[in-house]
Amino acid sequence: MSSLKNLLFVFSLIPLVFAFGAYEPKEGDLYFQSLPRNAVVNAIEGASESPYSHCGILIRKGRGWFVLEAIGPVRETPLAKWIKQARDRHYDVFRLGEKHKENIPEFIKAARKYLGRPYDIRYRMDDEKIYCSELIFKGYRDATGEQLGKLVKFGDLKWVRHTPVILAIEGSIPINRIMITPRHLSEAKQLDKVFSSKEKIRKKP
Repeated sequence: MSSLKNLLFVFSLIPLVFAFGAYEPKEGDLYFQSLPRNAVVNAIEGASESPYSHCGILIRKGRGWFVLEAIGPVRETPLAKWIKQARDRHYDVFRLGEKHKENIPEFIKAARKYLGRPYDIRYRMDDEKIYCSELIFKGYRDATGEQLGKLVKFGDLKWVRHTPVILAIEGSIPINRIMITPRHLSEAKQLDKVFSSKEKIRKKP
């Protein structure tokens, strides 16, 4: 039985090997993707003018790779499953720059403290519920005291064409709500883009 499990484990890595190419996954890498389209996903991507509607933190558990993500409750999802949930299975990877790498263990530890928190469909910055980019932002902030990415005001985003879904969720337009979108997180000065399944970026660490 153990040999069968080992064989299944090896086969499960095959698609990842082909996907990664020269890219070597490292703990603390940040994974960004576009989720299958629906009204909420369209609003996230449209309002932020970005293809990114979801993101998470790569972590190592035993011999496997997982993504720490806020989608439903905050949870650790096997990487292969995480990739499959993406639209067209496309994803981009960003990595903390050399002078920030020492923060990764504490960053992951701080983000894990939010495990089990419910998903925040209203995208508020309180701790009661958590959304994807908020999890990463707060994990890094809690670990370092630094801001990762740019906080933005909802009213400054391109939200008007998505008014129906916003009103369905909120009942009003939260013009002054401060948030961190996947796009504005990906643009953090501490991050470098090291892999894209679409653009075939192969940047060595």
